[in-house]
Amino acid sequence: MGFPERTSIQSYTIIIVPRYSETDQGGVVHHSVYPVWFEMGRTELLRVNNVAYKDLEKAGVFFVVAELCVKYRRAARYDEKLQLETSCSKVSAGRVEHIYKLTRCSDGVILAEGSSVLACVDAHGKVRRMPEFMYPESEMKTFRREETIV
Repeated sequence: MGFPERTSIQSYTIIIVPRYSETDQGGVVHHSVYPVWFEMGRTELLRVNNVAYKDLEKAGVFFVVAELCVKYRRAARYDEKLQLETSCSKVSAGRVEHIYKLTRCSDGVILAEGSSVLACVDAHGKVRRMPEFMYPESEMKTFRREETIV
């Protein structure tokens, strides 16, 4: 289980198509789904940096959500193609912060924005120091994933 020397990609975009089970009877995505999508964004941002949660956990590094904020601007609907941009905005000794922007692909309208703070803990839930490789390189890179995550 080798980790990169540093993370090099600080922003990553995935495509999401809401499933029927994520909506109410009117076809509107339920508010509880957005945090799940945000986690998908964080997971894929790690993955594009050649880091997997399962490998972090094997190494005794866990992340717990300490703070989560979602601002709902417009309704997301069943089966419409959405774009979620996840950016790592800050890494410090014991926490990592992300910001999120969810837009509708067809017209670019922002549907939701959010942020999260994750604490770095050990297997017993005790705060631990952030691994060095989680600190970004000085040059930031952005990638966009073309495949759909559902």
